[in-house]
Amino acid sequence: MSNAEIAAALEELGVLYELDGAVKYRVLAYSTAATAIRESPVSVAELAAAGRATEIPGVGKTLAEKIDALLATGEIPAAAKLKAKFPVTLIEVTRVPGLGTKTARRLFDELGVATLEDLKEAAEGEKIRDLKGLGAKQEERILASLERLGEDGEGPGRLLLSKVRPIAEDLAAALREHPAANRVEVAGSARRWAETCKDIDIIATAEEPAALAEHLASHPLISAAGTPGPNGLRAQTHNGVSVDLRIVPPAAFGNLLQHFTGSKAHNVQLREDAVSRGLSVSEHGVTDTESGKVELCESEGAVYEHLGYAYIEPELREGRGELKAAREGKLPDLIELGDVRGDLHSHTTLSDGRNSLDEMAEGGRARGYAYMAITDHSASHGFGDHVTPDRLWERIEEIKAWNVGKRGFRLLAGSEINIGLDGSLDYPDDLVAALDWVVASVHTSFAISEAEMTERVVAAIENPEVNCIGHLTGRLIGRREPYGIDVEAVAEAAARTGTTIEINGNPNRRDLSDRHARLAADAGVTIVLNTDAHGIDTLDNMAYAVATARRAWLTAADVANTRTWAEFKKLL
Repeated sequence: MSNAEIAAALEELGVLYELDGAVKYRVLAYSTAATAIRESPVSVAELAAAGRATEIPGVGKTLAEKIDALLATGEIPAAAKLKAKFPVTLIEVTRVPGLGTKTARRLFDELGVATLEDLKEAAEGEKIRDLKGLGAKQEERILASLERLGEDGEGPGRLLLSKVRPIAEDLAAALREHPAANRVEVAGSARRWAETCKDIDIIATAEEPAALAEHLASHPLISAAGTPGPNGLRAQTHNGVSVDLRIVPPAAFGNLLQHFTGSKAHNVQLREDAVSRGLSVSEHGVTDTESGKVELCESEGAVYEHLGYAYIEPELREGRGELKAAREGKLPDLIELGDVRGDLHSHTTLSDGRNSLDEMAEGGRARGYAYMAITDHSASHGFGDHVTPDRLWERIEEIKAWNVGKRGFRLLAGSEINIGLDGSLDYPDDLVAALDWVVASVHTSFAISEAEMTERVVAAIENPEVNCIGHLTGRLIGRREPYGIDVEAVAEAAARTGTTIEINGNPNRRDLSDRHARLAADAGVTIVLNTDAHGIDTLDNMAYAVATARRAWLTAADVANTRTWAEFKKLL
């Protein structure tokens, strides 16, 4: 049984327990263990067979016994008992973004909603709005979420890029080390740094193709594989991600890499433009339709050059005007990770972070930054861990003391302050004014109208003490839909006041999205790339912020924290 299957069974049991009214910590235990199992690079079934399942983080004796039962019988007895009480289809209802288990249970009890079809019927029939505490807005959000679940690229079967790209890179690195390999590259949505991925595509050339395919089949991350052959291999990782290795002659490497990098929209537009000029483009080459001559390309650059384009970076290949820009020589010089000189949104143990001020600051220095802001949460952010005004005054002094003697690096005293319903900040004015850097974010009351939310955020933008707006739309990819907000109106206000807006690099957020970031930059907003790091390890999330910025066509000049300290401090 694969890790993904074991994790799914434990997640299912956790949801069933929650539907049955179990205490929160019990449900969380199953969710935490399932995540660790799904992401485990080794076979959990093999660990369990050796009596070592408790080595998995979050798996104690009780959970290990349930895993043993699952592997022995194909089912967990407690889950079988609860399935007699709740239809298994109700679990899919709980996974609709923005719905949740408690609401799903209410809909089941009061409206008989047991399937996604039942949910859609109830929402379209305007039955949900009559339930206390829900209303017409919730009904509209449910219908919107159901519609998105049906769209290509959304819904079950796709994982966050952060869960897929590291696996893809590990597999590609292992293939490159094999003596038979010549060239190996990850393709697909992982290469384009899309928000989510469905599978892993790898393109390779090799002296002995079958030997390279066999090497992939035997890799510890692979749980199942087809028959290795001269053209490649189809396989699956322990955490359920499909892997497609394609091995091609060197002369066609560029054609295959371009085709399987995508996106679909980019390739469709590329083919349509080629047809208008008497050419046919596919993974097999570029064909002159009149003469039948086929042009094979060893590199992607040669593919685009043959078709009359400048080279297009993978992050731009989304069918959003990149072909026209490439033909006219107007592609942007995209920002790179090395351009970033500071991180301006991070948390410590003072609020809900995992590392101390000194540890986070040293983590920033180790990355070669010139400056960094510590922005622990304000009192009304809604998560329980917060910083009182007195403690924030103390933190300001701590940071002043920390900076003494630290040449070439500046630590900023900041805060991530919740934006109240009226746009106000929840610290006294004199304390806010004493801060070096203020990130204002919405953490509460997501369900207000779009007009109210927009007015709320614009009011914060117009506060001269606010430097930056954090995670503007509040989304959590695949888990929570963006709240209603007029991004164009917010961008106009930010451009007018000189307030920056962040791209939050947390791979669960990536908020601003690439589309919204491009809209904001086009409106004249200066963008900030932040990690929202809650630990030293998540300072690495800057890569996702940069990737989103690249997908938004941003250059280093569009981003505030590519500036030197002397230039950046003029914004303060």
